Amino acid sequence: RGVAALRPISKGELLLKVPKSALITTDSLLSRDETLSLALKAHPSLSSTQVFTVCLLYEINKGKASPWHPYFLHLPRSYSILAAFGELEMQALQVDYAIWAAQKAVTKAKYEWEQAFTLMKELKLKPPLLTFRAWIWATGTISSRTLHIPWDEAGCLCPVGDLFNYAAPTEDPDSFENVENWQNEHAKDDLDIHHSQRLTDGGYEDDVAAYCFYAKKNYNVGEQVLLSYGTYTNLELLEYYGFLLEDNPNEKVFIPLDLDMHSLSCWPKESLFIHQNGRPSFALMCALRLWATPPQQRKSIGHLAYSGCPISKGNEIYVMKWIGKKCDALLKEMPTSVEEDKSLIHLIDKMVEYENLGEWVKEASAVFGGEFGDNNILKAAYGVEGDNELTSLVRTKMLIDRWKLAVQWRLMYKTVVARCISYCTDIINSLSTQ
Repeated sequence: RGVAALRPISKGELLLKVPKSALITTDSLLSRDETLSLALKAHPSLSSTQVFTVCLLYEINKGKASPWHPYFLHLPRSYSILAAFGELEMQALQVDYAIWAAQKAVTKAKYEWEQAFTLMKELKLKPPLLTFRAWIWATGTISSRTLHIPWDEAGCLCPVGDLFNYAAPTEDPDSFENVENWQNEHAKDDLDIHHSQRLTDGGYEDDVAAYCFYAKKNYNVGEQVLLSYGTYTNLELLEYYGFLLEDNPNEKVFIPLDLDMHSLSCWPKESLFIHQNGRPSFALMCALRLWATPPQQRKSIGHLAYSGCPISKGNEIYVMKWIGKKCDALLKEMPTSVEEDKSLIHLIDKMVEYENLGEWVKEASAVFGGEFGDNNILKAAYGVEGDNELTSLVRTKMLIDRWKLAVQWRLMYKTVVARCISYCTDIINSLSTQ
């Protein structure tokens, strides 16, 4: 789904205006139901997002009696956010910090569900809506589809407004490095590490009591109209929205660093990363240049490292060799290679050609036995008692969709690491000829 231009659209033009009365918020749901409002008063410890999640499930519970029923029918039946990941999909990520992020998301979701469970029982929700699966669905709806509103941290659901697909905010082309300008470009690196503002191409406007969306570029007839709703890495996109961008200009890849490197650096850990194009971040280069300097010299020339300037040709070559070796070792330690991951994704895409999913799993297992174990996908999908065949097939399809996302994420991670090796090699070769 998406939104396409039916006529030429100019930058800054109003695309859509959704009145406040059409927005689905905690307040709008509470104002329509006294039972819900009274029940919530006995649970003041719940967060705004938990409250909105309960309100959403309560409204779903009304079925056709809810004025929002037609909108609910068009919502996705499932989401591939990290909180929906099972153990199989988590391990398929292969990278420790990504696995930890998935585990944390699942643990947080379960904790919040358990906190709200008593309230949902008091509201007499139907049994299917009391399950953790239903909570994940509602959480996914809120996480991936809500828009910011100034009066509620949980945000709002905006019919029609949530049809716009995502466009990542792009970086300034001048910020990218190449071999020729290596000395200058590190200093130009973006240092806005703590930037967390949710960038949107629209917002709620009090003067018109509506949510307004604006075009941030010119569009031709038939072109898809995209909105930028934040600066996210691929892991963050997966966590909050359940999708990935193959060419994400905001991607950050982290590699393991020694403890003494962190202790020498005044930069936060999240600033020590590799860009999508394989270039080490400004902060990572600063930290490694200082680390590669003899301890007795760090005080006298540390200002050069912190300013982003190379300390010496020898220091720069040493740092580039260290990063290159670290990245090379990292790739060799991975359970699968870049080429194997590409083949696996191709095989997953071929799944639609098979009438019998079991036959596909047999073929895939023969090629990628280590990935599948003893048909773990089928076991995970069919392992729920009481499921009929259709339910099991649907569950299997959902699981494989999440699994494919995990494989895609790790492939993108490895691709950036490989680019970093090439980048470091180019810099070393360039410096060696000077």
